[in-house]
Amino acid sequence: MGLFKDLLKGVAGDLVAKVQQAATAAMSNASTPEQPHSGGRGSSFTAPSGNAPARSEAESVSYFSGILASRFPQYTVRRNVPVTELAGNATDSFQLYSTRPTQAYKAEWGEPYTFVLSEGGVPKGIVMLGSGHSHDAKVKYLISRMYAKKLGLPYINFYTQMPNEEEYVVGRIGKFMGNI
Repeated sequence: MGLFKDLLKGVAGDLVAKVQQAATAAMSNASTPEQPHSGGRGSSFTAPSGNAPARSEAESVSYFSGILASRFPQYTVRRNVPVTELAGNATDSFQLYSTRPTQAYKAEWGEPYTFVLSEGGVPKGIVMLGSGHSHDAKVKYLISRMYAKKLGLPYINFYTQMPNEEEYVVGRIGKFMGNI
């Protein structure tokens, strides 16, 4: 039994090493993927292939604030806006997940909007920041998105772990807002 166990351990170790080598080789030959997006309107923009350093949440907010102020001066930008400020204290029924039946959700349960772009005091669009590829699948974000949709506002989502180079950000926001 000990010989068989030692034999398996050696084979498994060799197999793991070969898989790691293959994965490393594949990663070094892979091109930079397109930046994920969501919001339901699609985007023809692709993320630039730069190696921008990762930003903290505070750095991302500051970075996007600067872009919004300089490149979209026609909009008043408010930060960290509760969903209830736009939708009121609404309780609606809608289906967030295809595997769950329609159920009631309250606007107060939504993730506050990172940025609300307004013109003449009227909200015109929402820019949400989040980290991790699944942040926008969480209930709080889905509730926020559904209320933005209900209000007829463009909802533009960015992943903070991605490079989000300025021209990419401006292109996506401009497309969603109808500026390009």
